Amino acid sequence: MKHIHLGQSDLAVTPICLGTMTFGEQVDEAGAHAILNHSLERGINFLDTAEMYSVPVRAQTFTRTESILGTWLAKNPGARKQIVLATKVAGPSRGGMEWIRGGKPDLTGADIEQACHDSLGRLQTDVIDLYQIHWPVRHVPAFGQMYFDPAKDTPETTSIHEQLAALGRLVKAGKVREIGVSNETPYGVHEFVRLAEMHGLPRIATVQNVYCLINRTVENALDESMYRLGVSLLAYSPLAFGLLTGKYDQSGITGPDAPAEGRIAKYESVRKQRWGRDEAVNAARRYNALARAHDMTPTQMALAFCYNKWQVASTIIGVTSIAQLDENISAYGTQLSQEVLDEIDQIRKENRDPAV
Repeated sequence: MKHIHLGQSDLAVTPICLGTMTFGEQVDEAGAHAILNHSLERGINFLDTAEMYSVPVRAQTFTRTESILGTWLAKNPGARKQIVLATKVAGPSRGGMEWIRGGKPDLTGADIEQACHDSLGRLQTDVIDLYQIHWPVRHVPAFGQMYFDPAKDTPETTSIHEQLAALGRLVKAGKVREIGVSNETPYGVHEFVRLAEMHGLPRIATVQNVYCLINRTVENALDESMYRLGVSLLAYSPLAFGLLTGKYDQSGITGPDAPAEGRIAKYESVRKQRWGRDEAVNAARRYNALARAHDMTPTQMALAFCYNKWQVASTIIGVTSIAQLDENISAYGTQLSQEVLDEIDQIRKENRDPAV
């Protein structure tokens, strides 16, 4: 599997990244360690986590995923040199997450530095290869909010310049190699790059945003910004929390026959998000039917779509078993015909992006 450089950095990663937000909730520590071992054996060198994981987010599981990765690294000291390790500092509390820095509506430079030091301790490592801001400090339409609302803007919160300065101190101290952002907008990407270049601060290498068949909003201007500025996309939720695997096609997400262990079926908090919308479920059914009509599994087509898009540097996969991991990796190399791509675009024209 080829390696790809992230942005203008020296970080070289596989085009598949193992996301770990299931570790500590759906996957216990022993199962997570087995998946990590197998991922390394299959050639994946890129791991992504976050201080707020596992998911769905709860006070009881806050930071648990990083701790599980830390015990794995401690048990496998040679693994650290083989992987590119990414984690994220949570943005300001969104909707009562008081366990994240007391639920305050800001993320200061001091918060960023302290969170990084705490993550280093849990991960049992001396340096984080890619340190990302999980969501913007300012108000943005994200996580199911479709529109920017100036009335919700909070200009008194920590500026992008201040955030970059804090990240710069971490880079200078050797705690962080490269930086990135997540759930960002074209404006945010431009500002992070502009201010970094203006003030001699670290330049973001990556943006980690949702990208899948039922949410292609990256292609609504963000992709041009990233292309022209030399910033790489890390695509998360390529299978739309399981909707694009086909496992909910017959049962729906709340029916008596819905897979009991699927995230949408299992967790009410997830069903209330963008993935639980009827429009998202129905659009996913259309894409899944298209895959089957062309002798592919829904998982195979959905992942191949991300794996082959010029916009995507690395696709973040989340799994709960070694079998799922193998299925997702095996989809790499699948090519979609122009006929299939045209039909995918036609479905999007008729359904747009229902999981915004």
